[in-house]
Amino acid sequence: MKKKTKSIVVLVVAFLGVTALVAGASFYRIFLSENVRNPGMTVIVPPGSTFGQLMDTLAKHEVLKSEQTFRRTAKILNYKRIRIGKYDISNCRSNLDLVRLLRRGQHYPVKFTFNNVRTVDQLVERVGHKFFFEPEELAALLHDPSYMQKYGLTDTTAVCLFIPNTYEVFYDVTAGEFLDRMHDNYRKFWNDERQSLAQGIGLSSVQVATLASIVEEENMRPSEKAIIAGLYINRLHKGMLLQSDPTVKFALGDFGRKRILNADLLVDSPYNTYRYKGLPPGPIRIPEASTMDSVLHYRHHDYLYMCAKEDFSGYHNFTASAAVHAQNAARYRKALNARNIKR
Repeated sequence: MKKKTKSIVVLVVAFLGVTALVAGASFYRIFLSENVRNPGMTVIVPPGSTFGQLMDTLAKHEVLKSEQTFRRTAKILNYKRIRIGKYDISNCRSNLDLVRLLRRGQHYPVKFTFNNVRTVDQLVERVGHKFFFEPEELAALLHDPSYMQKYGLTDTTAVCLFIPNTYEVFYDVTAGEFLDRMHDNYRKFWNDERQSLAQGIGLSSVQVATLASIVEEENMRPSEKAIIAGLYINRLHKGMLLQSDPTVKFALGDFGRKRILNADLLVDSPYNTYRYKGLPPGPIRIPEASTMDSVLHYRHHDYLYMCAKEDFSGYHNFTASAAVHAQNAARYRKALNARNIKR
């Protein structure tokens, strides 16, 4: 009887051992064996994707050696919530690796800093591929006047939405959510106090940004910003042409010019302030917050004219006299000629 019992125990142990081996082998095959065929690619999961659509994407790009084992892994791990993102699967080898990556999602903050940007297209290029949305999606919204109406802007004034700073934005935002985030900061900047200051000058927030963009293109030196702003505000209030060289550069699409010629002043563009009175239709760059504050707190004086100093220090000669300005301009032209600067 004892021998029979021992035999049964041995058989049970052997059976359990075989079962464990089979289960272990099955576990390894399903969860841990190499099943990712193309680890060097990126899997894109768009918004609203279902598990079936995810499987279609994996099949289309031949990511998996065995779809069946991946499905079993997903079922056992209760992987149901599909998170959008661009997933780099270079470190994935097994079904378990891939499910863990996809389940984790890409809802993490990305630091985004921008400054020294002139146009919408430059801004889109700066954003690049930092977020889930494609740059083309952002460009389409910024160039769409009907969409920009929701922010009280147009495609021409869309850059006003952006206040240069460092932001933390979640990676998986859509292009629209990204613009909403920028609008939140825009509204915080344009608080009641700043809006009241703008109204006191007779300008809207967009016009302040536009004037600030001209001031910034004229000179980035903090000590002159408020003076330059006051000069242009004097001209606006007198109904004079602003006659700002940077607006001509913008109209020409040539920001690297060091010298504006008489022929350049003939360019027919609403941005050419030598031909059209008032401010241009929109900013000629995205101005810094400090420059907009320099406009809001502009220096009160009687200057109407400015010309870069002939020592190329970056500073300007200011005057209320057209005759004195002509003398300043002549000295500057002579200095340009001496350095053989023609354009």
